[in-house]
Amino acid sequence: MSESTETDSAGSAAGAESTKAAEAGTALVVLRGASFAYEEGPDVLAGLDFTVREGRALALLGRNGSGKTTLMRLLSGGLRPRTGTLSVGGEPVTYDRKGLTRLRTTVQLVVQDPDDQLFAASVAQDVSFGPLNLGLSHTEVRSRVGEALAALDITALADRPTHLLSYGQRKRTAIAGAVAMRPRVLILDEPTAGLDPDGQERLLATLDRLRAGGTTVVMATHDVDLALRWSDDAALLTPAGVHTGPTAPTLARTELLRQAGLRLPWGVAAARLLRAQGLLADSAAGPRTAEELAALTD
Repeated sequence: MSESTETDSAGSAAGAESTKAAEAGTALVVLRGASFAYEEGPDVLAGLDFTVREGRALALLGRNGSGKTTLMRLLSGGLRPRTGTLSVGGEPVTYDRKGLTRLRTTVQLVVQDPDDQLFAASVAQDVSFGPLNLGLSHTEVRSRVGEALAALDITALADRPTHLLSYGQRKRTAIAGAVAMRPRVLILDEPTAGLDPDGQERLLATLDRLRAGGTTVVMATHDVDLALRWSDDAALLTPAGVHTGPTAPTLARTELLRQAGLRLPWGVAAARLLRAQGLLADSAAGPRTAEELAALTD
């Protein structure tokens, strides 16, 4: 289940320039030959190679049951591979307490349902849990909590009981708890699921701010249009393996999308129609947003 970075002719508009950009980021978190099975069941992932590159926004896509959640838990140390290795910053991860603590200061996973992650009485108490477990001083913990609440735009909710939060507020609180650990890599499982359009836009703006501050973000999603718009790279999990590359050409690979149980993003479909009508050069990149489409057709 090796990692492929091939593109096909449907994605040639992004071309070698996009491939070069995808390879520019330093390999930060690397799984090699990783296999995992639950109890006595079959392998969910077998011989998987997967790389998270520093500074890149990576969308992880695949049908239900393809192994996305298992992969994210392997990357964050929540699961240990049956075979293979995990390394962070070029150093192999050990699964003793010291090794896992080191890993979780670098990689943080936020699960899809915030109710699976929140447990403290108030927002501030919940966000402070991770830093306190690192043995940091109360001054440092307060500083980290304040920064995380501000980053997620929930400072006003610091003393709010977690059970009185809206769904969107609970999502942001769960992310703030991860951000307070100051990870280099933030992994999010379907972070926009259940949010209204305004909530989705606010969350994406927050992720952009975190990325501008140096955090590498990995997002698992079923939304190919969101992946096309937001990510630098896309990883498609299929029965044949994982296929990673620059987002636009990767999400133009029709057969790979079919294997992954996904449809063609609207931006890719629009680019094909524009090229067929002679309105977009073969060498030109297609639109990722409605604004980019309007600019192409002016």
